Amino acid sequence: MIVEFAKDEYEKGKPLLDATLEGARLRLRPILMTSFAFIFGMLPLWFASGSGAVARRILGSTVIGGMIAASAIAIFLIPVTFYVIERFFAGHERAPEAIPSVEPVT
Repeated sequence: MIVEFAKDEYEKGKPLLDATLEGARLRLRPILMTSFAFIFGMLPLWFASGSGAVARRILGSTVIGGMIAASAIAIFLIPVTFYVIERFFAGHERAPEAIPSVEPVT
Protein backbone atom coordinates (compact mmCIF):
# COMPACT_ATOMS: atom_id res chain seq x y z
CA MET A 1 0.00 0.00 0.00
CA ILE A 2 2.88 2.36 0.68
CA VAL A 3 4.09 1.86 -2.86
CA GLU A 4 0.60 2.44 -4.29
CA PHE A 5 0.17 5.72 -2.42
CA ALA A 6 3.69 6.89 -3.27
CA LYS A 7 3.30 5.93 -6.94
CA ASP A 8 0.00 7.85 -7.17
CA GLU A 9 1.61 10.96 -5.68
CA TYR A 10 4.63 10.61 -7.98
CA GLU A 11 2.41 10.29 -11.05
CA LYS A 12 0.51 13.42 -9.99
CA GLY A 13 3.76 15.35 -10.36
CA LYS A 14 5.30 15.42 -6.89
CA PRO A 15 9.06 14.96 -6.65
CA LEU A 16 10.04 11.35 -5.97
CA LEU A 17 11.33 11.94 -2.44
CA ASP A 18 8.24 13.92 -1.42
CA ALA A 19 5.93 11.29 -2.94
CA THR A 20 7.77 8.50 -1.11
CA LEU A 21 7.60 10.31 2.22
CA GLU A 22 3.93 11.13 1.69
CA GLY A 23 3.09 7.49 0.95
CA ALA A 24 4.99 6.34 4.02
CA ARG A 25 3.33 9.00 6.17
CA LEU A 26 -0.15 8.04 5.02
CA ARG A 27 0.39 4.34 5.75
CA LEU A 28 2.31 4.68 9.04
CA ARG A 29 -0.72 4.84 11.32
CA PRO A 30 -2.54 1.79 9.87
CA ILE A 31 0.67 -0.25 9.98
CA LEU A 32 1.35 0.66 13.60
CA MET A 33 -2.26 0.08 14.67
CA THR A 34 -2.35 -3.37 13.09
CA SER A 35 1.06 -4.31 14.47
CA PHE A 36 0.32 -3.19 18.01
CA ALA A 37 -3.07 -4.94 18.03
CA PHE A 38 -1.45 -8.19 16.90
CA ILE A 39 1.45 -7.87 19.35
CA PHE A 40 -0.85 -7.09 22.28
CA GLY A 41 -2.97 -10.11 21.32
CA MET A 42 0.13 -12.31 21.58
CA LEU A 43 1.20 -11.05 25.03
CA PRO A 44 -0.73 -13.78 26.88
CA LEU A 45 1.39 -16.34 25.04
CA TRP A 46 4.56 -14.49 25.95
CA PHE A 47 3.66 -14.38 29.67
CA ALA A 48 2.24 -17.90 29.83
CA SER A 49 2.51 -19.95 32.99
CA GLY A 50 1.53 -23.44 34.01
CA SER A 51 1.58 -26.63 32.02
CA GLY A 52 3.20 -26.19 28.60
CA ALA A 53 4.23 -22.62 29.39
CA VAL A 54 7.68 -22.97 27.86
CA ALA A 55 6.27 -23.90 24.46
CA ARG A 56 3.78 -21.02 24.58
CA ARG A 57 6.48 -18.56 25.63
CA ILE A 58 8.71 -19.65 22.77
CA LEU A 59 5.82 -19.33 20.33
CA GLY A 60 4.86 -15.92 21.73
CA SER A 61 8.43 -14.67 21.54
CA THR A 62 8.81 -15.85 17.97
CA VAL A 63 5.52 -14.36 16.78
CA ILE A 64 6.07 -11.04 18.54
CA GLY A 65 9.65 -10.79 17.24
CA GLY A 66 8.48 -11.60 13.73
CA MET A 67 5.77 -8.96 13.87
CA ILE A 68 8.23 -6.34 15.11
CA ALA A 69 10.62 -7.26 12.29
CA ALA A 70 7.85 -7.19 9.67
CA SER A 71 6.66 -3.80 10.93
CA ALA A 72 10.17 -2.37 10.78
CA ILE A 73 10.57 -3.66 7.23
CA ALA A 74 7.23 -2.17 6.20
CA ILE A 75 7.97 1.19 7.79
CA PHE A 76 11.60 1.66 6.78
CA LEU A 77 12.73 -0.74 4.08
CA ILE A 78 9.75 -0.64 1.69
CA PRO A 79 9.81 3.17 1.12
CA VAL A 80 13.60 3.16 0.70
CA THR A 81 13.39 0.29 -1.79
CA PHE A 82 10.66 2.10 -3.74
CA TYR A 83 12.75 5.27 -3.87
CA VAL A 84 15.90 3.46 -5.01
CA ILE A 85 14.12 1.44 -7.71
CA GLU A 86 12.23 4.44 -9.06
CA ARG A 87 15.45 6.49 -9.19
CA PHE A 88 17.28 3.65 -10.94
CA PHE A 89 14.61 3.02 -13.57
CA ALA A 90 13.53 6.66 -14.08
CA GLY A 91 15.66 7.04 -17.22
CA HIS A 92 14.69 3.63 -18.59
CA GLU A 93 11.02 4.36 -19.22
CA ARG A 94 9.54 2.99 -22.41
CA ALA A 95 8.53 5.36 -25.14
CA PRO A 96 4.81 5.21 -25.85
CA GLU A 97 3.90 3.12 -28.85
CA ALA A 98 3.15 5.01 -32.00
CA ILE A 99 -0.51 5.43 -32.80
CA PRO A 100 -1.19 4.33 -36.34
CA SER A 101 -2.54 7.08 -38.51
CA VAL A 102 -5.93 6.60 -40.07
CA GLU A 103 -6.31 7.85 -43.60
CA PRO A 104 -9.71 9.17 -44.62
CA VAL A 105 -11.71 7.01 -46.96
CA THR A 106 -12.58 8.74 -50.24
